[in-house]
Amino acid sequence: ERAQQHIVGPFEEDGRSGAHVIPFDKRVPHEIFIPPGDPAGARPGDMVLAEITRPPPATRNPSGRLLQRLGRLEDPGTDLKVIMAKYGLPDAFPEEVEAEATRVPTTVRAEDIAGRTDFRSWDTVTVDPETARDHDDAISLDRLPGGGWKLAVHIADVAHYVPPGWALDQEAYLRGTSVYFPDRVVPMLPHALSSGICSLVENQDRLTQTVVLELDAKARVRKAEFHDGVIKSRARMTYQQVQRIVDGDAELRRQFAPLVPLFERMDELAKLMRRRRYERGSLDFDLPEPKLVLDEAGQMTGIVAHARLDSMRSIEEFMLAANEAVAERLDRAATPTLYRIHEQPDPERVEEFAELVSSFGYRLPAKLEEIRPQDFQGILRQVEGKPEEKLISDLLLRTMRLARYHEENLGHFGLATEMYAHFTSPIRRYPDLVVHRSLRALRHAQGADVARDLPGPLAEMAKHLSDMERRATDAERELIEWKKVRFMADKLGDVFSGYVTGVQSFGLFVELDEIYVQGLVHVSSMTDDYYRFDERAHMLKGENTGKVYRLGDRVKVQVAAVKLEERKIDFALVDVLERAAAGRGPGRPPTRPTRPSGPVRRGRERAPAGKAGKTGKTGRARGGRRRRP
Repeated sequence: ERAQQHIVGPFEEDGRSGAHVIPFDKRVPHEIFIPPGDPAGARPGDMVLAEITRPPPATRNPSGRLLQRLGRLEDPGTDLKVIMAKYGLPDAFPEEVEAEATRVPTTVRAEDIAGRTDFRSWDTVTVDPETARDHDDAISLDRLPGGGWKLAVHIADVAHYVPPGWALDQEAYLRGTSVYFPDRVVPMLPHALSSGICSLVENQDRLTQTVVLELDAKARVRKAEFHDGVIKSRARMTYQQVQRIVDGDAELRRQFAPLVPLFERMDELAKLMRRRRYERGSLDFDLPEPKLVLDEAGQMTGIVAHARLDSMRSIEEFMLAANEAVAERLDRAATPTLYRIHEQPDPERVEEFAELVSSFGYRLPAKLEEIRPQDFQGILRQVEGKPEEKLISDLLLRTMRLARYHEENLGHFGLATEMYAHFTSPIRRYPDLVVHRSLRALRHAQGADVARDLPGPLAEMAKHLSDMERRATDAERELIEWKKVRFMADKLGDVFSGYVTGVQSFGLFVELDEIYVQGLVHVSSMTDDYYRFDERAHMLKGENTGKVYRLGDRVKVQVAAVKLEERKIDFALVDVLERAAAGRGPGRPPTRPTRPSGPVRRGRERAPAGKAGKTGKTGRARGGRRRRP
């Protein structure tokens, strides 16, 4: 409802008759009329936040009033303000929430520890991105006689400090999740909790909910225990440090000598667990992750692709195992909770994917309606290390349904598991907090009473929290894309290499190598020939020259236009420009637009949307973090 009532866009004056706001979101069809005398300090061209006060009648635009001036579109920081306003992201916590946060203890007291399992003597560490401020998980790991393993996954006990019904709890539910922008985090919980008493900082007692797994020598889980615990982390480690230690860095191995055996055990067990997960068909899109490089003003200066490290994969495996174990325990006991589900992909989308990859020589089984994750995994293994790996991985991601929250356990297709829940990130995800409360209630024989303390019916909560996750993902993605467009603004005429990521009747979508920027080669710029669109073959073909542009083709493009307000970039194909400059190809000069050779599925001129969120906890740059499955 708020999204329909609040509109973000540029402010323009209409003289004496008033002014209007042009919606920044192109899906909003009407401009907003602003009556005279309500400027709110805004000048023509300013980005503003407006509220609709009168719905649109049949023949007129809606009326509204200005709530906030956000700044000039070209000013540093305006992009973040616009995105936060557009998606209704809160800029600060309400006073009563901050007041409750100040009443939360800043240290662990003796009465907090009473009745808990004491893990403080165990070698325990946190492993996170270099820029992490909140540490919600820690690991302990030992060998068992006979070659088995004892793995402890310690998760911050947020539920101990955020009781149901508090304003803290209600605000966390409304937010649903933390939002990670490249240069700022919009947290689910106030910093007094997220970076303070709930964060598993080193050399401090911290309360946890802990999953202890006993695994055999082949990394099969044989026993699972669940504890209210207390830990003291030995060290705050980064992924890079742990990887260098495992790889043999002499200086770091001396610095952390007592913990080196722990890191080596973590690496060994995680590789066994990963192999077993692959054997059951679990999907993993193991590609380098691009991170924006920003200056002090928040402007993008470049993009760096960080390869996933084995240390990242280790933490990922341990978190996945804990999430599965918790889901299985709650499901077996029929305790009300929220599950993380991922349904089988739509057969039509699978058919489209099969058709796309067949053009590269890859095949899926004939019965697409019975597709299994193992079938997709086979494709990923075949493309590994090949030029088309990223493209096909992206296409597969678009084929998948979105994972979401649900009150019933419906399994997780992508992870090839029958039971899954989110348990390991309660500082930044409200569903994890729900699962913590369910698990504690079950341990205390109060499982049937869980629903009494929930903010609403589980089905309603699942939808709201899935929506809030989607809002966060969309806001994060849009701001990143906007920064990429700004980054390209001074590169008009520059030439880049890239590959074709989409083919439509109106042109080609091209993603640039190394900087991961995507733009459109509009068919109107392809002036050397008439190009027919072959939808089934995913290509444009020149009518006279026979020149073909297919999905996945390598191309060189010149930056032709950067449209900041539309957040779009136009490219021109270098070979087309060269042929056009050398004279028209064979045949008469073009006098009519490109037409398809067969039935065409019409659509907007936009790139196919990919999905955020790959399996596991793999870090963030300047506040960004991948979302877990």
